[in-house]
Amino acid sequence: MPVMKSYTGGCHCGEVRYETTTDLSMVVSCNCSICTKRGALWTFVKPEQFALRSGEDDLADYRFYKKVIHHLFCSVCGIESFARGRGPDGSETVAINVRCLDGVDVTTLTPTPFDGRKL
Repeated sequence: MPVMKSYTGGCHCGEVRYETTTDLSMVVSCNCSICTKRGALWTFVKPEQFALRSGEDDLADYRFYKKVIHHLFCSVCGIESFARGRGPDGSETVAINVRCLDGVDVTTLTPTPFDGRKL
């Protein structure tokens, strides 16, 4: 049974800060070229489960391949703490980098592999 919990998170320098509500029983480890290099672990939420609290003006947008995911990173420290895009069903989604959530020990999670190289 999913357990929804509220979290805060953000980038390394603290310019980008947000709040989100999610269930960390489903965390994804993608092997695409960018996720592999960044070491990101993802959980996905609906836009109404995400609130950017600071740093909007500090975000830079990087898109590659099909250019449908907005990889948003802090222009000060370079950390991608979240991204915006569309899910497989076409609905808007926010991808949260679980490694950027405050107080989460990622060693206690069991990431589900996702083969992003085949997309």
